Amino acid sequence: MHALKVHKVGNSLNLRLPKEAANALRVSEGDVVHLTETADGGYLITPYDPGFERQMKLAEKGMKEYRNALRELANK
Repeated sequence: MHALKVHKVGNSLNLRLPKEAANALRVSEGDVVHLTETADGGYLITPYDPGFERQMKLAEKGMKEYRNALRELANK
């Protein structure tokens, strides 16, 4: 576990990730990370967009449901 210090920059508060944490998340300067509240009231920092994941699951469901129609369209 790493303790992170909160720094004020302008009107914002920032956290600095240790190099090991940035490497584990595979993020670097300028990348976007997402802060998601967990069921137990904590927070999760991830480089993956949970909204995009939901959209992909819906798309996969639709592709599975309409796979025959999509196959027909692909062959035209």
